[in-house]
Amino acid sequence: MSARAFIVAAAQFPVFSPNTWNEVDARVAQWVANAVARGAKLLVFPEYGSMSIAHLDAATRSDLHGQIAAMQTHRETWLTLHRRLAQAHQVYILAGSYPWTLADGRTVNRAWFCAPDGRAEYQDKAVMTRFEREQWNIWSEPPLKLFDTALGKIAVNICYDSEFPLLARAACEAGAEIILVPSCTDTLAGYYRVKVGAQARALENQCYVIQSPIVGEAAWSPAVDINIGSAGVYGPPDRGFPDDGVIALGPLNEPQWLYAEIDPEKVAEVREFGAVRPFRHWPESAAALVVPLPL
Repeated sequence: MSARAFIVAAAQFPVFSPNTWNEVDARVAQWVANAVARGAKLLVFPEYGSMSIAHLDAATRSDLHGQIAAMQTHRETWLTLHRRLAQAHQVYILAGSYPWTLADGRTVNRAWFCAPDGRAEYQDKAVMTRFEREQWNIWSEPPLKLFDTALGKIAVNICYDSEFPLLARAACEAGAEIILVPSCTDTLAGYYRVKVGAQARALENQCYVIQSPIVGEAAWSPAVDINIGSAGVYGPPDRGFPDDGVIALGPLNEPQWLYAEIDPEKVAEVREFGAVRPFRHWPESAAALVVPLPL
């Protein structure tokens, strides 16, 4: 492993039912402390990993739209918590994404990426699922961003975004070596769609892809009542990586951290010396034409 190698922790983070903000603070702080104790330098929490906060307001917790309004009173505290923990432990943290209401009244699915110096930037989800757009009224908000960190160049494809190759491709053409995929899926099929997408993006772009799901059940929540998945760390099935591309895979639905050692130097190596070069040869596929042949 090169000097750039480090440990990543991908959360299989459980939805829970807090009654006070202190319970939220303590839960997240303990999870971060546990990962740091194992040497993790990059911590990834899941899509809608913030939704347990909706339980704090008994009047709106079962109201699909009312809970979003109630959660806005806690959003800056949520961000401050993760910035504080990243700085205190000198790690990078992708916070569980949050339904974040903008000044124009639209709500987006926003994941904050917090750095060891206390700074934070966000990535909003680019492509919304049917539930988000048809029932929950969550909006898309481009553009994609590239986070240039001490660990490497990192992009975020939130859940469904991982199923669209051009998003990851644009990030990797801009320099991404690692793609984070926080996810929230309520069926096994949904989990596998994101998993297969994550593995395909690792193959196509010859990069690392890290998936972190929310898990468990919350009967009181119309948004995250059922959550299925396991964390995964994936790479291209080629030089320096496992034959199946699976670096680490967690047990289904069990709350835990999944740890893996990754080395961004291997991305450059496999793109240059791999048995195949899909990242370099992508323009050839993009230039292909379909010729209709009536028979």
